[in-house]
Amino acid sequence: MKKASIVSIGNELLNGQTVDTNTTYLSGQLLTIGVPVVSSYTIGDDMDAIVRAFNLASNDANIVIATGGLGPTDDDLTRQGFANFLGTELELQNELLDKIQNFFAKRNLQMSERNKIQAYIPAGARPLANPLGTAPGIMAEAEDKLIVALPGVPSEMKQMFAESVLPELQRFAGTQAVVVRKLRCFGTGESNIAELLGSLMQRGRNPLINCTVEYGVITLHIIATAEDKNKARQMAEKKEKSLRNTLGELVYGTGEQTLAEVVGEKLARQKMTIAVAESCTGGTLAKLLTDIPGASRYFTHGWVTYSNTAKTTELGVPADLIEKYGAVSEQVAQAMACGARKKARTDFAIGITGIAGPAGATEQKPIGLVYITVDSDDGCNTKHCLFPHDRQFIRLRAAQTALNMLRLELNI
Repeated sequence: MKKASIVSIGNELLNGQTVDTNTTYLSGQLLTIGVPVVSSYTIGDDMDAIVRAFNLASNDANIVIATGGLGPTDDDLTRQGFANFLGTELELQNELLDKIQNFFAKRNLQMSERNKIQAYIPAGARPLANPLGTAPGIMAEAEDKLIVALPGVPSEMKQMFAESVLPELQRFAGTQAVVVRKLRCFGTGESNIAELLGSLMQRGRNPLINCTVEYGVITLHIIATAEDKNKARQMAEKKEKSLRNTLGELVYGTGEQTLAEVVGEKLARQKMTIAVAESCTGGTLAKLLTDIPGASRYFTHGWVTYSNTAKTTELGVPADLIEKYGAVSEQVAQAMACGARKKARTDFAIGITGIAGPAGATEQKPIGLVYITVDSDDGCNTKHCLFPHDRQFIRLRAAQTALNMLRLELNI
């Protein structure tokens, strides 16, 4: 099976000035033609490092794609590194030089002598046209491996990849197929998911199960590999069904679905409405719900009652309740939800109160303590949570947890 490795070149990628979006883009594109990326390397503008990275990548995979370092300046060393890797010399391509000169002439600009270096290509390799810039790409086949170098500018790289590289990769990769399906889970930790799945997550299996986590959302990547797409798809679907049977309600969606999307679809389908009353989350829950197009079908009201006075005047939370139990308490979360539902006249209401930090904590009420209540005709369902990490994490995790609580109630 053909596999790929990606090499990202440029000091700017290592010092934090530029985020490497090229690797993400290329990985996704390669997977669409059944070529998995098995490694990636990020290196600076250094000749020895470039040659070493080409060697490492070619040991990992049959396809190597490098981006960056094809400009005209002294620190653009990819073409020289490419030639060294191939064990050859750079050769001037007069046709390329004419194209680069015409690029400047059409814009009434004088070409710098430095740009001439972009017309040099490793002997035995072939140039790839760059319709948006002066740096041509490079492609070479050596020892049953396909090696490609593209400019680092994303707009140039993407167009060149689509027009010049992708067709060659499809020819080179043949009929192999990789199908990826994603299951989205919420409500438990990564280690518990691994325990529930047991040997299903062992390396070397086909389909392979990978796991990623972000703000409590666990995504299971089902990666099925076969000689054709239909067989790979059948394998992935069979494995998805098995995972769903094992994980039950922990699975909330597929693909890139968010909790807010899934909850919104359920509310709309059941013709239910929701209002929210937030304190520590500062409107995060309302934003997640209303980020979804068509949210007006089910979302009616939202309050951010940060102060005790706001909780009392806006939601009718009794002042003596706050005095007795504190603003961060199960009782106040319930009162907020009940007050919001009564005012909004909705089917559901959610109340959230907590301590997001970094200040305001006590020994009894630490940073990350959050109470979440979902109120409905069936009564109040309140969850006591203690979230780790920083303020942003706590706020988003609390809002996600609230959505998941509502999702489970809507499943009944």
